Amino acid sequence: MTDVMPVTDTALVTLWCRASEARRADAIVDDPMAIRLIESMDYDFSRFKLSADRQDLALRTLAFDNGTRSYLSAHPKATVVALGEGMQTSFWRLDAGGLGHEFLWLTLDLAPIIELRQRLLPASPRMSTCTQSVLDFSWMDQVDPQHGVFITAEGLLPYLEPDEALGLIAECARRFPGGQMMFDLPPKSQALLAARPQLWKVMRGDWPRTPFSLTARELAKLADTVPGVRVVHDVALPRGRGRLFDSLLPRTQGFPPIHRLLRRWVGVNWPTIASLTLLEFGT
Repeated sequence: MTDVMPVTDTALVTLWCRASEARRADAIVDDPMAIRLIESMDYDFSRFKLSADRQDLALRTLAFDNGTRSYLSAHPKATVVALGEGMQTSFWRLDAGGLGHEFLWLTLDLAPIIELRQRLLPASPRMSTCTQSVLDFSWMDQVDPQHGVFITAEGLLPYLEPDEALGLIAECARRFPGGQMMFDLPPKSQALLAARPQLWKVMRGDWPRTPFSLTARELAKLADTVPGVRVVHDVALPRGRGRLFDSLLPRTQGFPPIHRLLRRWVGVNWPTIASLTLLEFGT
């Protein structure tokens, strides 16, 4: 068993949720690599037990897989850049998905994550890593844009300050014309809560602050306010498991108080993802 400290809970809880989902007979995501990782780690994952039925995280993973798959279908030799990838296992799911085996993959994260990935995950000549902050834009020099670039920021941008997140988007648009970028954001109310550290601590405890979010109107304006962003697509979460989930999801997405009530009354871990966005960069 491999010790995982000091890897953050934000990386481990999403891994736990995907593995828990993949073990179900009616799984939304097929992720044998996530199960393998969980079984190889010396870590008390039982502390995440209440998050086992997080359909929203499984659906987010599926949405990112679908977005990446769509781009790779048109650009089979493209490079996928996974910003702040954590313990995601997207490469193996996509590599087994009939897309061919020509696309390249760059994982970008901080040293503890990269070291753990290198110890636990199989190597591939098509995969490379970059150990640094996503805000150190020198990582872009490692990406060959010749065959296309698809950038994923799954569960990343909310933890950046607004000027940092927007600066990252702008630099990606400048450096990778013809590429695409996909990211998710929580409700704007969560960013407003993060602006009040004392209240955040009362409401969210030691969970890292998420100061960045955009409303649907602000997202739509990115094509006008960020040079190089050509088109902004609102991406819907795929359908989940169960009529209650699917019927109420569109009406409650982005409203944390309703999520908390549903978790208490119905026993459902409800989505806290307010938006999934796909940007197309101009040529």
